[in-house]
Amino acid sequence: MALTVIQHVLQRLAEIGVADVFGVPGDFAFPVNDAICRDPKLRWVGCCNELNAAYAAEGYARIRGVGALCTTYGVGELAALAGVAGAYAERLPVFHLVGMPRMATQRARAIVHHTLGDGEYGLFQRMAEPVVCARAVMTPQTAAAETERLIAAALYHRRPVYMAFPADLAGKPVLDAAAPVAAPRSDPGALEAAAEAVAAALEGARTACALPGLAVARAGLGAELQALIDASGLPFATMFHDKTVLDETQPAYAGMYDGALMNEETRAFVESRDVIVAIGALMTDFNTGAFTARLDPARVVSIDAHETTAGGAVFQSVEMGDLLRALGARVKRRDWERIAPAASPAATGSGGDPITAKALYPRWASFLREGDVLVAETGTVSMGLGFATMPRGANFYNQALWGAIGWATPAALGMAAAAPARRVVLITGEGSFQVGGQELSQFARLGLKPIVFVLDNDGYLIERLLCADPEIAYNDVAPWRYAELPAALGCKGWFCARVETCGELDAAIDRAEHADGGVFIEVVTGRYEASDLSLTLSARLKALSAE
Repeated sequence: MALTVIQHVLQRLAEIGVADVFGVPGDFAFPVNDAICRDPKLRWVGCCNELNAAYAAEGYARIRGVGALCTTYGVGELAALAGVAGAYAERLPVFHLVGMPRMATQRARAIVHHTLGDGEYGLFQRMAEPVVCARAVMTPQTAAAETERLIAAALYHRRPVYMAFPADLAGKPVLDAAAPVAAPRSDPGALEAAAEAVAAALEGARTACALPGLAVARAGLGAELQALIDASGLPFATMFHDKTVLDETQPAYAGMYDGALMNEETRAFVESRDVIVAIGALMTDFNTGAFTARLDPARVVSIDAHETTAGGAVFQSVEMGDLLRALGARVKRRDWERIAPAASPAATGSGGDPITAKALYPRWASFLREGDVLVAETGTVSMGLGFATMPRGANFYNQALWGAIGWATPAALGMAAAAPARRVVLITGEGSFQVGGQELSQFARLGLKPIVFVLDNDGYLIERLLCADPEIAYNDVAPWRYAELPAALGCKGWFCARVETCGELDAAIDRAEHADGGVFIEVVTGRYEASDLSLTLSARLKALSAE
């Protein structure tokens, strides 16, 4: 029998790597919800709200390369929209499946629930348009062709797409046929010219380094980039958003480059190179140390997803993967000048000493082990861990560009679902945890066992550092009893603790190392215990706002 419209779409999503669909059900989406639950290749992961589901799908896509989200029309899809926008900013292909009212309802412009009561049924698609790279209403006559178009667009642009399913059409047989769109290929002449230009720039340089960026990870090209680093001998540094694109334990690693804010030796090394090969890096405020980076454009070779700039020339229709492979075969290995990253500071404090930033962040860094997935909420937490050298095979994830409060907990759920064999360590602030912390219940329901640290510093610390009046009321949050929440949310058998001293923290970390189930540790610090980067960055941003 022919597949239905929704069955066809789900089959194709499974073929490109989707095994879990995150969402919240709704009556207009029931045909989609039913098909997901009945598909043996897929798992429905019901989240506590649509925004969290979008964050979970975004986190899933960081691990698997693609993610999927399902909501109902209007009220559901708009609740998820900020999370979809985050996936757009962070270059992540998320397929947003939206259940719509029946076509007869739409043609009659009937006033039904989940609408604005104006008979307008294309409005929410238009609202989504700025934060997706393609969209379509799926019908029996167009489902196959539109599915391939949207998959191709999502993978080419590394952005979300929007797929709407009228309730009466989702279960109809597919009437068209279409083959998958071939992956984009480089123009042979442009590829050869780009490879020659980059190789010539390196050959003529006395010093050089690479700056690999997140676009490499999004495209799944880490192995190709590592092969180029090995073949060329090039040293590399990474910027804040790009941490762990490559393994940080290898001799080629020169440390984190964050403009003039941190790591002066790394800054001097990068900025003094004759050639700097930027590979998929975004020059954002966080990456450039609040725009304190001083990279001479004349010395920067930029390898982007679909074009390359070198020697003042732009080579279009050059795919990053093709160019990395061509360079790996072309460049000659040299004994380039290297530096070692700065050593991580030792932890301070013991026994009954209060937990300070200098006591906390080195302990967290030492706790990490090979292969970990570290999810660090954007703010003082990620800034405190961004300059720690990650163990071999470990990944550091944050949302440095979109920077949505509350992202980390549901995103960690998506990552844990995508990689159940890896240890997921979630570190978030208590203000952020209040936004999405209810998704702890989904970890328990799915049998996942994360290690969760909630930093309780009595409010929004990063906001206190950035605003004119740190003690203003909007920086305060309600005082929850965080360590008691896992039990209330169904996390049976988890080790939970609230720690206020270095000795209590050390004991809790030791228990976490040997725990058989999930772990939840509330870490209480003083209100202004801030990481070094958060202090320097906030000072720089305040200075910029005053200019």
